[in-house]
Amino acid sequence: MPDVSVPFEDFVRARSAALFRFALLLTAHQDRSEAEDLLQEALERVYRNWPRICRSGDPERYVRRVLANASADRWRRLRRRPERPLTDDDAGPLAGDHASDVADRDFLLRALGSLAPRQRAVLVLRYFCDLSEAETADVLGCGVGTVKSQASRALARLREISDAAPAAAQACPRSEVHGSE
Repeated sequence: MPDVSVPFEDFVRARSAALFRFALLLTAHQDRSEAEDLLQEALERVYRNWPRICRSGDPERYVRRVLANASADRWRRLRRRPERPLTDDDAGPLAGDHASDVADRDFLLRALGSLAPRQRAVLVLRYFCDLSEAETADVLGCGVGTVKSQASRALARLREISDAAPAAAQACPRSEVHGSE
């Protein structure tokens, strides 16, 4: 029988950093405040039923599922009320960043952000949280086959984006990307 005596506050103190990283990945690091809101919304939902969730034996898995579902809900809302695109006037000054690892991370997060919410959730659960296909399916409430197909499609899309990136970088001269040389 799982221990149901874990107070909600202790769980949040112990696991909030890991859950926040998960929320950041689900929002593709687009906005830290979005990830904070996502996590807060999930924890609010979980708090209402904490004793029942603890009895399930793995409250963190349940919270991850709530986060993944809340993230998908967020993207559905954005589809109905899309954000306006930036114009050239909105863009700030370009600053060259010579740290390739920062640029690679940014590229990966943008590519991750271009995926469908379910595909992004599958990749984050499988490769960031290191869950098996079966565990990922359980967290998302779908079949293992769905996890496999979503992961396959998401990875194929990331490869397409990655393959297209060098061509786009060559089409734009260095002086235009990094200001005057």
